[in-house]
Amino acid sequence: MEESLATAPDSSTQDDVPPLAVKDVNVLLERERSGGISSPSRDDDSTLQNQGTHSSILDDNTKSSAGLPEASLTNSDVIFLKLHAPWDVLCRYAELMNIRMPFRRKIFYMHRRHKFMSRMEKRINKFRGWLPRKPMKFDNDRLPDLEENESFTAPFSRSRIHHFIIHNKDTFFNNATRSRIVHHILQRVKYEEGKTKMGLNRLLSNNSYEAAFPLHEGSYHSKNSIRTHGAENHRHLLYECWAWWGVWYKYQPLDLIRRYFGEKIGLYFAWLGWYTGMLFPAALVGLLVFLYGLFTLEHCQVSKEICQANDIIMCPICDQYCPYLRLSDSCIYAKVTHLFDNGATVFFAVFMAVWATVFLEFWKRRRAVLAYDWDLIDWEEEEEEIRPQFEAKYSKKERMNPISGKPEPYQAFSDKYSRLIVSTSGIFFMILVVIAAVFGIVIYRVITVSTFAAFGWALIRNNSQVATTGTAVCINFCIIMLLNVLYEKVALLLTNLEQPRTESEWENSFTFKMFLFQFVNLNSSTFYIAFFLGRFTGRPGAYLRLINRWKLEECHPSGCLIDLCMQMGIIMVLKQTWNNFMELGYPLMQNWWTRRRLRREHGQNAKAGFPQWERDFNLQPMNAYGLFDEYLEMILQFGFTTIFVAAFPLAPLLALINNIIEIRLDAYKFVTQWRRPLPSQAKDIGIWYGILEGIGILSVITNAFVIAVTSDFIPRLVYAYKYGPCAGQGRAGEGCMMGYVNASLSVFRVSDFERRSHPRTNGSELFGEAVKYCRYRDYREPPDSAEPYSYTLQFWHVLAARLAFIIVFEHMVFAIKTLIAYLIPDLPKDLRDRMRREKYLIQEMMYEAELERLQKEKNEKKKKDRVHHKEWP
Repeated sequence: MEESLATAPDSSTQDDVPPLAVKDVNVLLERERSGGISSPSRDDDSTLQNQGTHSSILDDNTKSSAGLPEASLTNSDVIFLKLHAPWDVLCRYAELMNIRMPFRRKIFYMHRRHKFMSRMEKRINKFRGWLPRKPMKFDNDRLPDLEENESFTAPFSRSRIHHFIIHNKDTFFNNATRSRIVHHILQRVKYEEGKTKMGLNRLLSNNSYEAAFPLHEGSYHSKNSIRTHGAENHRHLLYECWAWWGVWYKYQPLDLIRRYFGEKIGLYFAWLGWYTGMLFPAALVGLLVFLYGLFTLEHCQVSKEICQANDIIMCPICDQYCPYLRLSDSCIYAKVTHLFDNGATVFFAVFMAVWATVFLEFWKRRRAVLAYDWDLIDWEEEEEEIRPQFEAKYSKKERMNPISGKPEPYQAFSDKYSRLIVSTSGIFFMILVVIAAVFGIVIYRVITVSTFAAFGWALIRNNSQVATTGTAVCINFCIIMLLNVLYEKVALLLTNLEQPRTESEWENSFTFKMFLFQFVNLNSSTFYIAFFLGRFTGRPGAYLRLINRWKLEECHPSGCLIDLCMQMGIIMVLKQTWNNFMELGYPLMQNWWTRRRLRREHGQNAKAGFPQWERDFNLQPMNAYGLFDEYLEMILQFGFTTIFVAAFPLAPLLALINNIIEIRLDAYKFVTQWRRPLPSQAKDIGIWYGILEGIGILSVITNAFVIAVTSDFIPRLVYAYKYGPCAGQGRAGEGCMMGYVNASLSVFRVSDFERRSHPRTNGSELFGEAVKYCRYRDYREPPDSAEPYSYTLQFWHVLAARLAFIIVFEHMVFAIKTLIAYLIPDLPKDLRDRMRREKYLIQEMMYEAELERLQKEKNEKKKKDRVHHKEWP
């Protein structure tokens, strides 16, 4: 090693600079003896410095200072290099990067209000006076006064530096901005001669450096109370006001999160908070639908008839081992089914489809407000650098970049699309793997239902179908978790095979694959239960079989909806519990083990004496894919909450409870368990918004099919209006459902059973005599009719009603969604007015500032002319 990178000057500025942890001292940044590292662009003419020595680092024409590397106190193989950007460098790069800084204080003005609105506001404020004073908001004295939120901003310019609000040079650029500037410099530094020998990321990828990260601002703990002594730093303040469990009901301090972690992470927590807040009305309506089913349970005519049907004998649900059952034995399941499948289900499905649209439309408005407050309205991403893998692969073939005018590696059309075809084939193959796993679960259910029916324990034997469903769901969950590990590796392989040109293209391609894999993996079994279970089983005496051996599984006598509810409830609870454990439990265990090792090697209080960079290095690094795992978990939950919500109205409530915990879990993880991530800018949530819109469209279709196909809503409606006691009267109350259960069951003659399906017992031990006829769920002619077991007219009426309902429901809901999306503008009117006013005021300020400058130059010129005239001989 001939020269190391520069280190930080003092501990007061080390909180916001990225130290570089080096694994091997002999692979640091090197310089040639003949001169400094060559400058690849105009960005490289600045310095990163440290107290102590004076030697050129980035350019021979500028002076910087590089201190000696600092050895780790806990690991002899690690060396820390601490970087610091001085004021001149920060100003230069803030101008180059067009960073917006506070320019003038905002001038607020009152909107014109109508007298009616003023009277309404007075009454609302009077009512609010009786309530607790904003318990969900923080007191103004708890949070710092962030000047940039109260000021107009403009791109920083050194020539107009006197116009910006600079009270203190050390705090003018916040730590997130300082870290971004330092990272911007490091990404453009050459460390060897050659086109590809440039940038910190390449050094990290080839393991020259172990890690590079900004420092936390001290400890998040304090011996003194924040109420009496205030916060010691922003990290401590974030912990007390955000990551601490005692403030779970408070709003998130988004401006402080953005200041500390950057806009990209701030937008994630803003979206998560908005999603959680929007879940409140959905959870409330879903709970009311569930309670409606609970309160109307005693008045449900269908449940009453099932519970009183002691004389109706149902056919066995499996071959040989399953016995004959009374319909009244499924009384409990019929009542549970009514809790989820009742008259309010259709309303709730429409409500959730509209809710998803309102959520997305109002999030666009919320995002616009945040983008304005955080100066991201006019922000555009810089042209990204080419990925090193792409450059290494296609370095021999170049073409001119139309934007930069420089030659760059080029991927031929045939090569690009051949790779895309191979990648797409891999995606379809992995989807087929999921379908094969679902097929395996189906075979398991078919085999075990007979096993449980012959079980020695009476509780299992009498509830063989529920036991089969419960165990199948648990096995399915284990398969889901195992396949998720495989999918990550396959998605990485396929994405790298495509050779995306830039990091954003790579990230979008990987995100789409991972979402598609996990979505199919998580929901495939649910789709099978919702739309295929019990639909293609045939009838007694003519069952359809897998491989001509196993009889396909039938629905429970009370319907298939109970199976779908169990599938969704168990998967949702287990998945969320597992995700929360892995997100927080794993880092906690890792950090606990590290602290235990340090205490054993260096004493009980050794950690308190470690410098901040040492303590941060011992924390867990952020996920390799950034916020991908956090977004993916919530997007999958959003799909579970909306796609099959007609079958499980409690899904929004479970999601709400999970998200309230999730916000504090993520906050605690970011503040206390992870190294501080590199702050980065973003103006929206990226590709995830398009995925959310796709899920919203899919939810309308699936809910229409769940109501029409899975639930008994349509058959009951057809019976009430066409075949029941009220037929032709135009009404459909509970009294009109009398006789529905008997009308929905067909008759089968036991002697017509296939040999391999015939029960081992004839039912005499349960009913006192041998069973001659049994009933099953279908609309077929009796065995003594002219066409035995053929479909009845009622079957075709029900089928036509199902198809008509799907078409009407989808068109109606899509029309409502489109109308709502049209009526809700993307930008709030007051925000549009504020943006126009700010643009006008900034133009006026710039004009006045330019006039002041010209007037000053004119006065100076006059003064010089006067002095020159006096000196003339």
